[in-house]
Amino acid sequence: MCGIVGIVDAGGVSIQLYYALYALQHRGQESAGISTFDGTSLRKFKGQGLVADVFSPAVLKDLKGTAGVGHVRYPTTGSNLPENIQPLNFQFQEHFISVAHNGNLVNTCDIRREYEQAGQIFTTTTDTEIIAKILIQEISTSGSVEDAVQLCMKRMQGSYSVVIMIDGVIYAFRDPLGIKPFCLGKIEHGYIVASESVAIDALGGKFLRDIRPGELIRMDGDGVKCTQIAVAGRCAHCIFEYIYFARADAVIDGVLVYDVRRTIGQKLHEEAPVSADSVCSVPDSGTAYAIGYAERSRIPFVESLMKNRYMGRTFIMPTQKERERAVRIKLNPIPAHLKDKSIVLVDDSIVRGTTSKRIIEMMRDAGAQEIHMRIGSPAIKAPCYLGVDMPTRKELIASDKIEEEVRRSITATSLHHISLDALVKAIGFDREDLCTGCLTGCYPLLIDGETANPRLVNFVDVTFQSRLESFEAETT
Repeated sequence: MCGIVGIVDAGGVSIQLYYALYALQHRGQESAGISTFDGTSLRKFKGQGLVADVFSPAVLKDLKGTAGVGHVRYPTTGSNLPENIQPLNFQFQEHFISVAHNGNLVNTCDIRREYEQAGQIFTTTTDTEIIAKILIQEISTSGSVEDAVQLCMKRMQGSYSVVIMIDGVIYAFRDPLGIKPFCLGKIEHGYIVASESVAIDALGGKFLRDIRPGELIRMDGDGVKCTQIAVAGRCAHCIFEYIYFARADAVIDGVLVYDVRRTIGQKLHEEAPVSADSVCSVPDSGTAYAIGYAERSRIPFVESLMKNRYMGRTFIMPTQKERERAVRIKLNPIPAHLKDKSIVLVDDSIVRGTTSKRIIEMMRDAGAQEIHMRIGSPAIKAPCYLGVDMPTRKELIASDKIEEEVRRSITATSLHHISLDALVKAIGFDREDLCTGCLTGCYPLLIDGETANPRLVNFVDVTFQSRLESFEAETT
């Protein structure tokens, strides 16, 4: 997962891009970058680290322009190297182009091999450069961005929300299955596209709508135009966005994430009620779930773990050793709320199990007698190939263990994961419109060595509209 943003604003975009990326920081903590166009040339700055560390007031002042794109990175394809930091920037036919991408292609190696055999040279190890190569080659040939995006959608397999800046024009498009979130908003002097609606909120803007799967958005000083490039029979929205990645206050594909998580918490109690003194969340990822559980169970919600707010998200730290070290720094138990108590501990997911085990040990050391763990996702049994860093089954504690074995491994008094049916019902989509690959091992795309959902594969009917529709016409 990464966070992307594109802005057109007559008053300048650098500060707006900075605050939008700040709002998307939870989507990637390893690097950040901004590119702007000042009317004649491309201005850019990027570096490793958090948004607040990468950009200084002097740097932002130098990023002049009325159009720009930004990116925060959580690497899934390509190492955390300086050359892989996005946006990727290119110059061709006296034009400047910047590309930023959220998602993961599953046919990167095949396309890259084809381009290398044709004499193309790659300077990064990211799949984003594959997207840029397809776009630039087709634009150079046909002169049409719409044709280039159509070619991308025909050739690329995987998840992608992409924002492109060509000189002072912003283009944005989303894969035909809508796997990764992407939305459109209005700000005071222009428009914004972003991975989540929280970036629009950060600028005091108005959330307009989600970018449709297979849709191309064009933004410049004259406004917004939209073209439906590809049409698919069903969607495959990433279920893990609702479970973990998205901020709770985000609206994704018409659904408020907080409401989903609160409803899941309620259903957790319905599926596995238990007698306890208090409900406690693993902050902040488990908070909305815990509130829902407390509401339905009538067991009081009591903060028994205090979070160091200056710590990042341990799940997306690059190594297991770093994740384990971070747990004690990030969370501190409150003995007065735990001593001799029976606690319902609620979290969003169990991936590797080491963090959950460490937290339970800390709570027991602080005096807790019973710890009943309740999890807001079904057991994660399979890797994700579409943008979440769960690459092998070996890393996943539930891949070869039943729930009771996981309970013993993490030393909980009891353990219950939400059922898939209850999770889907809480989100509100048809199950076939969600990617549940990490939970079921059945994917919406053909992936070597994995099972594909036959109802989702090979149904994309790519169409092209030669006439762009105005944004006003799209929303009336």
